[in-house]
Amino acid sequence: MKKYIKSFFGIIILGSISSLHAQIIDTAFAKQPLDYPTYLSLVGKNNLAYSAEKFNLNIADAEIQTAGIFPNPELGFGWVDNGQRRMNMGYGFNSELTWTLELGGKRKARIDVAKNQKELAHLLLDDYFRNLRADATLAFLSGIQNRLLLEVQSSSYQQMKQLAESDNIRFKLGAISEVDSRQSKLEAGTMLNDVFAAEAKWKASLSNLSLLLGRSQNDVFIDPKGDFSDFDRDFSLQELILTAQNNRSDLKVALQNKSIAGSVLKLAKANRAIDLGLSMGANYASYVRNAIAPTPSTTSVNIGVSIPLKFSNNRPGELLAAKYTLQQSEQQYKQTELEIQSEVTQAYFTYIAAQKQVKQFNTGLLKEAKTILDGKIYSYKRGESSILELLTAQKTYNEVKQNYHEVNYEFAAALVELERTAGIWDINF
Repeated sequence: MKKYIKSFFGIIILGSISSLHAQIIDTAFAKQPLDYPTYLSLVGKNNLAYSAEKFNLNIADAEIQTAGIFPNPELGFGWVDNGQRRMNMGYGFNSELTWTLELGGKRKARIDVAKNQKELAHLLLDDYFRNLRADATLAFLSGIQNRLLLEVQSSSYQQMKQLAESDNIRFKLGAISEVDSRQSKLEAGTMLNDVFAAEAKWKASLSNLSLLLGRSQNDVFIDPKGDFSDFDRDFSLQELILTAQNNRSDLKVALQNKSIAGSVLKLAKANRAIDLGLSMGANYASYVRNAIAPTPSTTSVNIGVSIPLKFSNNRPGELLAAKYTLQQSEQQYKQTELEIQSEVTQAYFTYIAAQKQVKQFNTGLLKEAKTILDGKIYSYKRGESSILELLTAQKTYNEVKQNYHEVNYEFAAALVELERTAGIWDINF
């Protein structure tokens, strides 16, 4: 009778420890449930790297203003003292205003380059957000996947823990050997370590979500809500390639680089034109009181034009560099087109393969593994199968269920990558 009482209290204590472990896993830190649309909206508003990229637009506006500035005039003053105090030779001063008149359309060419740079900044910002949106979605999906994998490990641990408690009672009753009781207890401890590892990976993925949201680690962690049930699409490869060539912001960036190279070439040609130097000045000479040659005070005004001799045009390095840059940008544009076609094709076949894998699991593979495990547990409790057979069935079921969640994640991630490469976006779950 005492043996049964001890076993009963042992089960209660072990159950309390198991509940404590579950409580540590669930409530070790504060979590805020968040759905995907709200999360993506917050990423667009609060991501610090994206906010920093937006300043490029302000910088481009400032550069347009700088490009439109006219050359500054120069004002000069001079003083003349003959130094002949004894002979009363007098003194004088002069002043001059000079300004460079740009010819050849230099100012307009500079403004065109700056405006094209601003348009490039817009396109680069769009491309940055395209990648940020996809990366943020993958991080959100990773958080969901790691939570599901943690649930698999935790469920397996709880099941093995209960089995170990049952085996402990059966050993004390003489129904099984001590080795089998120790084996089930050892497996429960090993599974608990797997739970801790899965929990750490899950928390790390939540920390990554906080980084994307621009939140400090002192804030509440985001707990992503959702599943992998809405990622099935039908696509045509040729339509995807055509859509990507029309919509991809990085291809538009390559095209804009061609426009910039063309405007830089025009600026290089304009820089070869001469600039006129305009000047206007006034000179004053004081009264000379010298007895030999007295001279009255005089004031003179002069206006002049200077024409530079541009010997540097004999070395057209700037012009040649601009021409080569334009040719380079044309080749880069063609290369980007080919890369986009290749990226879309690879992403398409990856998505199709993941789609087939998901369908394979949906044919009943996971249900079959669960049925086999339940049967082995029932047989083991009745003494009709060994502990090793049960552990093999448990391991197989865990692997199948983990593979199921991983395949679902890969399927969702493949859709994200496919829509990223195609320049489209309709993901919402």
